[in-house]
Amino acid sequence: MLKRIISCLAIASVLVSCNQNDNNGAGNTTPVKDDHTQSNADSIEIKHLDLDIKVDFENHRITGRASWDINNKYNLERLLLDAYRLTIDSIMVDGEKVQYAWGPAITHLGNALKIPVGNDSKRVDIYYKSDPSARALQWLEPQQTSGKKHPFLYTQSESIYARSWIPCPDGPGIRFTYSARVQVPTDLLALMSAENPQQKNDSGIYHFNMDIPIPAYLMALGVGDLEFQSIDERTGVYADPTVLASAVNEFSEVGQMVHTAEELYGPYRWGRYDILVLPSGFPLGGMENPKLTFCTPTIISGDKSLVNLIAHELAHNWSGNLVTNATWNDFWLNEGFTVYFERRLTEKMTDKSYADMLWELGYQDLEYTVAEMEADSNMKDSHLKIDLKGRDPDDGLTDIAYEKGALFLKLIENNVGREKMDAFLKGYFDAHAFKTITTEDFIAYLNEHLIKGDKELADKIDIDAWVYGPGIPANAPRADMERFEKVDAQRSAFLDGTKPGALDTKGWTTHEWLHFLRKMPEALTVDQMSLLDKAYDFTNSNNSEIADLWYVLAIRADYKAAYPAVDNFLGKVGRRKFLSPLYDEMMATGKEQMAREIYLKYRGNYHPLAQNTFDRSVLKQKDKW
Repeated sequence: MLKRIISCLAIASVLVSCNQNDNNGAGNTTPVKDDHTQSNADSIEIKHLDLDIKVDFENHRITGRASWDINNKYNLERLLLDAYRLTIDSIMVDGEKVQYAWGPAITHLGNALKIPVGNDSKRVDIYYKSDPSARALQWLEPQQTSGKKHPFLYTQSESIYARSWIPCPDGPGIRFTYSARVQVPTDLLALMSAENPQQKNDSGIYHFNMDIPIPAYLMALGVGDLEFQSIDERTGVYADPTVLASAVNEFSEVGQMVHTAEELYGPYRWGRYDILVLPSGFPLGGMENPKLTFCTPTIISGDKSLVNLIAHELAHNWSGNLVTNATWNDFWLNEGFTVYFERRLTEKMTDKSYADMLWELGYQDLEYTVAEMEADSNMKDSHLKIDLKGRDPDDGLTDIAYEKGALFLKLIENNVGREKMDAFLKGYFDAHAFKTITTEDFIAYLNEHLIKGDKELADKIDIDAWVYGPGIPANAPRADMERFEKVDAQRSAFLDGTKPGALDTKGWTTHEWLHFLRKMPEALTVDQMSLLDKAYDFTNSNNSEIADLWYVLAIRADYKAAYPAVDNFLGKVGRRKFLSPLYDEMMATGKEQMAREIYLKYRGNYHPLAQNTFDRSVLKQKDKW
C-alpha cells in the first residue's frame, strides 16, 4: 500500500488539475503546477461544495459549515485545502470527528489545512469562522451605503481570497459545483454567484445552487438592502432602492448586449445574466461572478458612456468563466481575450470609430505601464506569460494582461481577417468550454487551427515576441485616430491661446474628453486650469473617469480650487483605478501630508484589498499578507 501511495503521489505531482477535470469536464492538456494553492485537489478529486453559513454583521464574521464531496482516487492519507486566517471549530470525515493540522503560514498563501481521510472517504464537513479582517470581505456600516439605513457585505474572491472566507481548493484550474444555505438579517437580501432570489423573504434564509463547475475565485456573496428590477427575460439589476432606477436606466441595453455577444461568439451558457450594483467602496470596476456581475456605481454616469465595463464583464462569461486560465501566470488568457471581446462587442453596438477610441486609450495605458516597468527594471512582468511564484498573484493584474493580450489578438485578426478570426475564436470557446487552459495550450491550438504551418503568417504574428518577450512588440497594431486627431487639434488650439469656450467640442463622448486631458502638458498652470474649469466645470463632473483625471491634473498643477472636490471624491469612491492615481500624484508632488490625512479619514470606506495597497504606498507600512 505504501509503495502504491508513493507511486500515485508522483503521478499526481505531474497531473495537476487533470484528475478533477476528468469528471468536471475541465481538462487541460499541458501538465502545470499552480504555485498559489497548497491544496491537493490535483490528486483528491473535489466534486461539490455544500455551504451552510450565517452572516454575522455584529462581529464581522461568516460562521458555519463547508462540506466537500470528494473522491480519494489515489488513496491518499490527507486532504489539503487552502485557508487564510480561518478559525476551525471541528472537522468531520464521513460523520466521524478527526484531528486536523495546520501547515506553516506562507506569505500571500496562508496555511494548508491538513485533514486526514481514508481510502473510501466521501464527505468532509468543516465547521469554521472567518476572521473579521478577512481580505475577501468588506463589511459596511449603514452610513457607508447609498441608503444609509442598513449594513452591507460583499466578497471579492479574485485572485486567491476565497480561502479567507471558505476553506477550499483556491486555484483557477480547480472547478467544483456548489449549493448554499445562507442566513442573514430578515431585512436584508442575500445573493450569490448562482441561481438567485429576486425579492426578500420573511425568514432571512436563502438557498442557492450552481450546477456548473466553477473555480473558487468566482465564489461570491452579497448581502444588503437590495431590490431587483428586470431588463428583459434573462437580465436584470439588483441595487439599493435609492440607486435602482438610475442603474436600470443606465443598463437598459444590457439585454441586447447579451444577444449581440451571442451573435459574435456563440451561446451564453449560464442562464441568467444579472448585475449587482455595489456600494462605492468596491475596489474594482466589476467582477465577473457567474450569473451575477458585481459592479461599481461609478459607471453610472447618466449617459451610458461607461457601460463598456459591463460589456467587459459580460465577455468574461466566455473568456475566463467558460475558458479559464490554469494558473495566475496565464492570466492574460482571461483578461486579454476579454478586452478583445469587449471591444468587438462595443464596436458591434456602436461603430468602428467609437471602438477605435477605446483601443487607443488602452494603448496609452499599456505604454504607461510598460514605461513604469522599465523604470523599475521589471520588464519580465511585461511578458504575457509571467512568473508569479513566491509573489501575490495580484502583481499580475496589470495592463499587460489586459491591453497587451488584447492587442495580440487584434494583431492576429489583422493578419487573418475578421471572418477567420471570429470562426477561430468561436471554435476555441466551444472546444475549451468549462475547461482550464495554459498559455502553451493556446499556442498549440492557435498553430493547429489558424496558422496551420503558414510560415509567412507565423512570422507576421511572431508569437514569441508577444508571449515571452518584453514590452510592446514592433508589430503592435494601432487604432484609427480619426476622432482623436480632431481632439488633438482642439487641445493644440487651447494651448496656443484659444479660449476654451471657442473650442469645437460639440458631441464629444467621455473618451474624447479623456484623450483631451491625458495629452495635456505635464503640468498646466493654475490659470489654464481655471479657464478649463470655468468652461467645462470639470471639478464638479459626475463622470468618474473624467473627474479622476481632472483631479490628478489639479494636484499636479496645485489647483487648490479643486481640492475640496478631490477630498469628497476620495471619500465616496473605493475603486483602486481611481484612488491610485490621486494618492500617487500627491505622494509624488510633495503633498504626502495631504495624502495621509485624506487616506486616514476615509480608510474605513475602502475594501481590505485597497487598504493593503495604500497602507504600503501612503502610510509606508509593510504588506500585511
